[in-house]
Amino acid sequence: MTPGLLTESALAVLLGSAFGVGLCLLASLAPRVSAPSLARRLTPYIRDVIDPQGLGPVSPPTTGLLDVWHDALARVGRLFGGADALRRRLDQAGWSVDAAGFRSRQVVWGLVGLGVGGLVVVAVALLGRFSPAAVVVPPVAAMVAVVFCDTRLTWAARARARRIEEELPTVLDFLALCLAAGEGILDSLRRVGDVGSGELTAEFRRTVLAVGTGSTLPEALSALSRRVRIPAVSRSIDHLVAALDRGAPLAAVLQAQATDAREDAKRVLIEQAGRKEILMLIPLVFLILPLSVLFAVFPGIFLLRVGIG
Repeated sequence: MTPGLLTESALAVLLGSAFGVGLCLLASLAPRVSAPSLARRLTPYIRDVIDPQGLGPVSPPTTGLLDVWHDALARVGRLFGGADALRRRLDQAGWSVDAAGFRSRQVVWGLVGLGVGGLVVVAVALLGRFSPAAVVVPPVAAMVAVVFCDTRLTWAARARARRIEEELPTVLDFLALCLAAGEGILDSLRRVGDVGSGELTAEFRRTVLAVGTGSTLPEALSALSRRVRIPAVSRSIDHLVAALDRGAPLAAVLQAQATDAREDAKRVLIEQAGRKEILMLIPLVFLILPLSVLFAVFPGIFLLRVGIG
């Protein structure tokens, strides 16, 4: 294939892709003139059968392209882990999107990566430097985009978990102080949520809201423990729930948990310092020490070769 014909083909692909995207956007903006389906017309009148409590949204069964879309999302979910693991990471990261929404976001990221890779191939072809290996660029870019979206969620979950672990001793001390001042546990949680501005205090505000909407305090605290899934927080909440059930003094329990959390933080800090100390030896052993040996040995070798001395 000659370079001129290859350039014309790449330009035709670029213009055809832009034309197709424009047509798809116009089609998405066009109003739908089809009549509503039978399921959509009957659902409001049989809601007591399909949703006895009347709590769920009125959503008719999906057919056609939506089934294909959900099946594709399920396949992507099985490829990158189950829905339970994804939901756990979303709760740890504090993101409001659900598992299906995150998989849709991953698919969008993959399509964007595929489009960027296609543009790179077209640009290389327009420059006259096209090679068969360039065909691999679009799928690789799409896979990198999908993996980066998943990795970004993991980073966000770990960063939020570290922030919660750092906030835990201070929050527990404040709760113990409020309880020692004579406030109840729910009022103490509400006060901590109103005064604080961290991740853990936001979870306490969510817990207080759950109690205000009908949940019991032990259930709301257990839900908090399941959302964050941090050992220190789960241990503190388990002791707090046990103290509530047995009538133990809550202030003393929280003070003991705050002390344990501080000891855990010190231990983690010492472990991190030990790992950093080992990492600091890498440039010393592989960079500074070889250069020092080279500076010490090279002059002698040079003098021996020249024959001086």
